[in-house]
Amino acid sequence: MPESSSKGIESGRAAFAYECASEAKDKSYKEKYKSHVKEIPVFIKTNGLGQTFAFVNSKKNSKDGEAYKLIYDQTSEWLSKNGFINSNDDMVKQIISKASLDYRQLTIEVISLFVWLRRFADGLIEGDSKNV
Repeated sequence: MPESSSKGIESGRAAFAYECASEAKDKSYKEKYKSHVKEIPVFIKTNGLGQTFAFVNSKKNSKDGEAYKLIYDQTSEWLSKNGFINSNDDMVKQIISKASLDYRQLTIEVISLFVWLRRFADGLIEGDSKNV
């Protein structure tokens, strides 16, 4: 991939993540959002992308699931906006149906997005997310 194209993707990812963290900082569940954004890449590396987002999907409708719902929706928006998934279908269903190479590329993309989300959540959202 040409360097300029790579820089364009990275800056686009950064700008999107900044908007996501900015949206979360005004929510009542901002510290949970910050905590989850930090945990999800570890979950992906341990359990896989499909299992992680199946878990996030199951939690988003729970009593305290607003942060998970926002993370799920933001991730889905990024992936559909960039042609990784179809916005008309469920993200988890599409993730688990990917061929091995596509699944690995999707995993790398999501982890790259979460690197930026974590940075901006740390910078924009006050409070210690360890006690959430």
